[in-house]
Amino acid sequence: MVFQYLKRSASENPYIFISFVVAAIGPALVVGVPPIRKSYGYVSAARVPDTYPLPKRARNPPAGYDD
Repeated sequence: MVFQYLKRSASENPYIFISFVVAAIGPALVVGVPPIRKSYGYVSAARVPDTYPLPKRARNPPAGYDD
């Protein structure tokens, strides 16, 4: 019964059927892709710094720009 419905749905409304198939594959990819990437030796990139490092010296205010 289920397969007949899926077959009819795929032939009458293929765009809706394909969207449901893609939506069903998404959660499976979330669970399945990270172990596969790890098995191929993928290493994540280094994190981008959140802040800019301040220099370890006294800050000199700019001079000569008075209005």
